[in-house]
Amino acid sequence: MTDRILELGGAAVLVCAPDGPPLAGDREASDILGEAIGAGVRAVAIPVERLPPAFLDLKTRLAGEVLQKFVNYDLRVAIVGDVSAAVARSQALRDFVRESNRGRSVWFVQDLSALEAKLSA
Repeated sequence: MTDRILELGGAAVLVCAPDGPPLAGDREASDILGEAIGAGVRAVAIPVERLPPAFLDLKTRLAGEVLQKFVNYDLRVAIVGDVSAAVARSQALRDFVRESNRGRSVWFVQDLSALEAKLSA
């Protein structure tokens, strides 16, 4: 599968393919950012399948560094899929997900329908 652009909730969204390279750091984030900016989208949807285990371990700081990069470029970013097992193991991650979902820049959603609802609000 390849990355694709969808119209969700009135916004063009780059939906990353689940079988793409893991979002393991700055280089991969920059690749996605370049693709998003080049396509002129306002949001990026990254499937949980693309996240290495370190991403959801907040002690590594990987999630913060990667997500901040998207925010700096004024792109909304959604992690799409089930993170409930990781959230159940970490109070810090639970708090991070909850606070992110209250904001307007970074979201953790179950599926593209939930992302569409966020973008429509």
